[in-house]
Amino acid sequence: MSGFENIDIVEIVTLVIALTIAIVGHEIAHGWVAYKFKDNTAKNLGRLSINPIKHIDPFGTIIFPGLLYITAGFVIGWAKPVPINAHTVIRNGGYKAMILVSLAGIIYNFILATISFFMIKTGIFQADLQKFLIMLMLVNLILGLFNLYPIPPLDGSQAVEYSLRSINLHKIASLFSSLQRYGMIILILIIASPLKDHVFYPIRYALEMVKFAL
Repeated sequence: MSGFENIDIVEIVTLVIALTIAIVGHEIAHGWVAYKFKDNTAKNLGRLSINPIKHIDPFGTIIFPGLLYITAGFVIGWAKPVPINAHTVIRNGGYKAMILVSLAGIIYNFILATISFFMIKTGIFQADLQKFLIMLMLVNLILGLFNLYPIPPLDGSQAVEYSLRSINLHKIASLFSSLQRYGMIILILIIASPLKDHVFYPIRYALEMVKFAL
């Protein structure tokens, strides 16, 4: 019970808000780039809206990240995936377009983390807002780096698949894509095992560097 007795409600609320901004924007970025390649799927379903209710997965966006933060001290979360018509995107922009769609959410997270970092460095904000900006920066940095991993269903795996297809390695790409059904199991096993300390060391190192720079 001791872990739950020490819960900082304000910190949890701050985390949920920061995570919502990071995750919802991440998904919108995928749909927006796909829309630029004439895929109207997300737009027609209202998934380019900034209304978080259209994107939030109650478990993946709020409950799971909150519990993970309380029990393990780090956050991973997800929103409802934005639907993408890969055939339309490829027809209008080739495999490079799908690579851009795959990486769009990560780019959004890195841009938001960078903006937050420089806002923090100005030192002009009150303490509560400063804490929020730090949380926003860290959440976006973690989410961006985490999604770079080429483990299905993370965005990095999609970028790898379409990169392979862009150089005509379709058989290898299809083999890699077939791992999708086992991806979540692989990811959970890594997170639940001592392997996570090695696999996710680059994320911890990046966080240490950013904290040092502050």
